[in-house]
Amino acid sequence: MCTAITYKTRDFYFGRTLDYDVSFSEEVTLTPRNFPLHFRHRETLDRHYAILGMAHVVQDYPLYFDAMNEKGLCMAGLNFVGYASYSKPELGKDNIAQFELLPWVLAQCATVQEARKLLETIHITDTAFSSDLEPAQLHWIIADQTEAITVECVREGLRIYNNPVGVLTNNPPFDEQLFQLNNYLHLTTKTPENTFSHKIKLSAYSRGMGALGLPGDLSSQSRFVRAAFGKLNSVSGTSETESVSQFFHILNSVEQIRGCCEVGEGQYEMTLYTSCCNTDKGIYYYTTYSNHQITAVHMHRENLNGDFLIRYPLIQGEQLREQN
Repeated sequence: MCTAITYKTRDFYFGRTLDYDVSFSEEVTLTPRNFPLHFRHRETLDRHYAILGMAHVVQDYPLYFDAMNEKGLCMAGLNFVGYASYSKPELGKDNIAQFELLPWVLAQCATVQEARKLLETIHITDTAFSSDLEPAQLHWIIADQTEAITVECVREGLRIYNNPVGVLTNNPPFDEQLFQLNNYLHLTTKTPENTFSHKIKLSAYSRGMGALGLPGDLSSQSRFVRAAFGKLNSVSGTSETESVSQFFHILNSVEQIRGCCEVGEGQYEMTLYTSCCNTDKGIYYYTTYSNHQITAVHMHRENLNGDFLIRYPLIQGEQLREQN
């Protein structure tokens, strides 16, 4: 289970939580412009936009969870179990394996509009990466400075939704997630007035009562509402430090605490990492469950014309600063 958001101050930011019960040995991974990107049913892209994000690298291939490219386009895949539906390759179509979709889009597209046009021609297949890595059931959020879309491949076909809130979690399908916000239109950041009845005197006895009814459970629908409320009402400065700090605060509101969501005997879902991309500057920030110190990887400090992956193992272990 995961949550992804967009955020804009002076620069544009994009990121997500990855919530699961086991690690994938994920690493911050840079795919430079001349690293050959091979596709099972399409031609190899020998030159393309540079991509930086979090990936599980297998056989020198980056299986990205989320990433941005050098043009500022971002994309993340989130679990969509029970709804995602892929099919076999079909002749005459632009067949793209599910695990190839993120690099296929970010390698070629500079904007959401370009991505939307590319997506109109593709056929997402159920081709497995290997016998050990079957296709994950996912849907995707794609965003740039001006707009965001959600992409879902379901039994009825490929669906592309405008995403006006810039938030995505997991189930149900996005149009249902978005519709459920209507149930919370009464929420407010202000002190609420008594609309219960004019016949009885009622008053707010605590700050924050305008948000009474904001769901606090761990379900994907509740996290969608909570993240949307936090993101859309967020107020922060425009400096890099203030913006990045605020971004992590928003996602911390949906963080999964180990022990609170049991998925098996002795197995618990937790937020393995939280990411934040500054797409204007090409900086990938992250924290992990065991390390809340924000770490940054700068795309433009590397040789973007290289032809091999550049990998940064995640820094683990809490960074404690002693003051006395």
